[in-house]
Amino acid sequence: MFDFVHENKRLVQIVLAVIILPFALWGVSSYDKAGNSAGVIATVSGDKITQQEFENTLLQQQERLRQQLGANFDASMFDNPEMRRAVLDNLISQHLLVERAKAAKLVVPDDQVAQLIAGIEAFQDGGKFDKKRYESALASKSMSPLMFEARVRDDLLGQQMQNAYAQNGFAANSVTDNVIRLNEQQRIVSVSPVSIQTYMSQVKVDEAEIKKYYEQNSNAFQVQEQAKVEYVKFSVDDLQAKAEVSKEDVRKYYDEHQSDFGTSEERHAAHILIAAGASQAEQDAARTKAEQLLAQLKQSPATFAELAKKNSQDPGSATNGGDLGFFGRGMMVKPFDDAVFALKVGEISGLVKSNFGYHIIKLIAVNPPKVLSFDKARGEIENKLRKQKAGDMFAEMAEKFSNAVYEQSDTLKPAADLVGAKIEHSGWLSKGSPAGTPWTAKMLQAIFNDEIIKNKRNTAAIEVAANTLVAARIAEYKPASVLPLSEVQEAISQKLQRQQALELAVKQGKAMLEQLQGGNKVALSWGPAQSVTRSQRGALDAGLVRQIFQASVTKLPQFVGAETAQNGYMLVRIDAVKEGDAISEQKRSSYAQQLRQLTGEEMSRAYMADAKQQATIKSNLPEKVSPQP
Repeated sequence: MFDFVHENKRLVQIVLAVIILPFALWGVSSYDKAGNSAGVIATVSGDKITQQEFENTLLQQQERLRQQLGANFDASMFDNPEMRRAVLDNLISQHLLVERAKAAKLVVPDDQVAQLIAGIEAFQDGGKFDKKRYESALASKSMSPLMFEARVRDDLLGQQMQNAYAQNGFAANSVTDNVIRLNEQQRIVSVSPVSIQTYMSQVKVDEAEIKKYYEQNSNAFQVQEQAKVEYVKFSVDDLQAKAEVSKEDVRKYYDEHQSDFGTSEERHAAHILIAAGASQAEQDAARTKAEQLLAQLKQSPATFAELAKKNSQDPGSATNGGDLGFFGRGMMVKPFDDAVFALKVGEISGLVKSNFGYHIIKLIAVNPPKVLSFDKARGEIENKLRKQKAGDMFAEMAEKFSNAVYEQSDTLKPAADLVGAKIEHSGWLSKGSPAGTPWTAKMLQAIFNDEIIKNKRNTAAIEVAANTLVAARIAEYKPASVLPLSEVQEAISQKLQRQQALELAVKQGKAMLEQLQGGNKVALSWGPAQSVTRSQRGALDAGLVRQIFQASVTKLPQFVGAETAQNGYMLVRIDAVKEGDAISEQKRSSYAQQLRQLTGEEMSRAYMADAKQQATIKSNLPEKVSPQP
């Protein structure tokens, strides 16, 4: 079965990126965005998008891609004008959605805002929301709680508005059935290639043709400028061995973060649930039945599992005698949680009322809390603190390293000595070298700069990976050149020979197809029968499969053909058509869901396009705005 669209990940991205955006759990109130008028780069019906908001969003995108791509991340992609325009366009869409949501009087309740922030791992300590960590995280980004709350509230408002369209797509059963029929119809075909190789020996290429091709396509034989460089790499990893961590620091961390080195108490329980309806009569009936079961258990506690299997209305545990396994405090609803953690092993509770009904609970076992000893946790803590100190050292020395590279631009030795690194040497590099650390696109762009080449100066210190800087200078240089004809003559000859052979194969293939379609017999060797569908085409080209399904099948066999890059020309005989299996409700439902998602997203896109047409949008995006590493 095919997938029409990718999953909608927008809300997940909001939650993951929320640390980079300006949200307050306490004192929730609005934030007056009109107060910040400096550096406005766009307005949306009077609503301002400031340069600071734009740069924050670029940083958010940069950090998200850095986490996704790891060592393959290249910060220079954010220097691309198209990337900056796409980010601004997305910001404009967000502002429009929020404006429309407010006009429609949509709201995000305070408790939803509070619940969202409390569930973000970055603001938690030991799995629970920590106010100090929350405030510290915001402070580290120079953000106020009011800004944070306002941005997240706006994101949620915009998402509500977008979902009103994206989640309400429509798919009629007749349309769904037609899509299923088209997608799952099979056509049984056989193929016969008209191979290029058959004609290779029939074509000859003379020197005049080779020379003419060389002269007309000289750009194809250009060799990019190349350089060997000497370089210094300064990374936070290099500083970890130099970072000293005292036993006192380790002990202090251990004492202040006990929850990180242990497990909380867990309890193993079983229960019998008698569900209670909404009416008083249903409530009374459930309580009466639960009391009867409790009386039986007091007479015969050993029958708990048996009674649970027969009477419990919790489908998830009844078949296991009511067994719920081990769980920690706070994982169950509060009345249940309070009762379980008040029991002794083997004890059976009285009736416990919750929103689900009446519970009878039996405590089976207790796993007491466990804390890793200081000696066992010491190594992990030392490594963590060493990384933190190395990070602080790197932040302190990075500017000094950059200054040394710039101020003594005719040598890398002072910068290398400053950070205790060695000067390394590369092989031949070009702008087209495969991107990767340390030779990212931004690093190569810095190396092949006219100023660096002509004056043999150091490049700036470039961030090539997270907390990794590289500075380089050219040791050897080769300017761009064109390969001589003698070196490319054979390659040109083979290419021209193949082109001419392809023309002969295609000409022959088309002639054969014309005869086959006219009802004439042609001596061909057909391959074994194979089944193809629109979405499962095997080794056949997409264009050829399109022809197969466009061909009329009122009379079989039918013949189609197409030029192919590998074989020359491919003839196809369509022998039979096989319709898909009967459409089950499950299949119809699955296809309809994807169609609804597709039409919903199309409705959302159309809505946004219309909103942008109706809005007054002014953009003043600078050509060179990018986040700093």
